[in-house]
Formats: sequence, structure tokens, C-alpha cells
Amino acid sequence: IFLYFLSFLIFGIYLLFFTDMWERFSYYGMRALLVLFLVSEVSKGGLGWSSVQAGQLYGLYTGFVYVTPLIGGYLADKFLGFRYAVMIGAALMALGHGSLAFDSMFAFYLGLLLLVLGNGFFKPNISSMVGQLYPDGSPLKDSGYTIFYMGINIGAFLGILICGYLGERVGWHYGFGAA
Repeated sequence: IFLYFLSFLIFGIYLLFFTDMWERFSYYGMRALLVLFLVSEVSKGGLGWSSVQAGQLYGLYTGFVYVTPLIGGYLADKFLGFRYAVMIGAALMALGHGSLAFDSMFAFYLGLLLLVLGNGFFKPNISSMVGQLYPDGSPLKDSGYTIFYMGINIGAFLGILICGYLGERVGWHYGFGAA
């Protein structure tokens, strides 16, 4: 039983590490492209929006990304549980990024909506799962969060580089699709 518990602690943190790393890759990779895509000339594959319009959409998107975890956290606490909320959020975000890979305004707005909803389920609950891996007062809890947050930083760094490169050099929707 001890070995089973120990393997859960070890493999559990790495599973959460990589899950959140890829989520941060997608989130920051897409954010790196969003305003650039919106203001880029139509002849270069962008939408040709003004910087004011792009900033407004970016502000709305970011605002909803920070508000929806209140709802997702509540639903996970009362009805779904952390694991199911994370799985629902991951699925919605995958569908959102898949939608952004298509060159259509409907797909673009649908993708942003799915990303916002997915983030609401995913973000508050994966961090809670890290906290549940270790008993209260355990010295491993701080180490677990350190490993977890390293994944966040690695994913954010790689997402900006890879998605940004693909979006600007290959095509906007390739960058969105990579995210």
C-alpha cells in the first residue's frame, strides 16, 4: 500500500505538471497571436481590425478568462468534482483551439467562447488537485507546487515561441492550431 501511495504521489504530480504545461502552452500561445492576428492586414491573412477594436476584444476575452473560474470552481465543488471539471475544461479548450484553426469568423468566435468556458472549468480545479496529492502539513506539498509551477512556466515560454513563430511565419491558423 505504501508503494502504491508513493507511486501515486510521484506520477500524480508529473501528470498534473504535463497537463497544466500543455494548457499554459495553448493559452499563452494563443494570446501571443490574438491581437497580432486581429490587427494584421487582410492581405496577410489577418482581420484588419483597428488596434482599439482588437484591444476591446482582447480585454473582453481576458476578462472572461479570469471570471469564469469562479463558476467552474463552484460547479466542481458542488457537483462535478475536480477531476471531471478538469477533463471537461480540457475537452472544451481542445475544441476551442481546433475551431480557431479554421479560417471562418464563426469558427473564430466559437473558438474564443469554448476557450473561455474550458478555462473556467480547468484553471481553478487543476491547482486544487495538486493540493490534494499531499496531506496537510507535508513538506512534499511545497515541492509539489514548485514542480507544478515549473510546468506552467515551461508551457508559457514554449507556447509563445512555437505558436508565435507558426502564426507569423507559416499562417495564423497554424499558430492557433498548434496552440
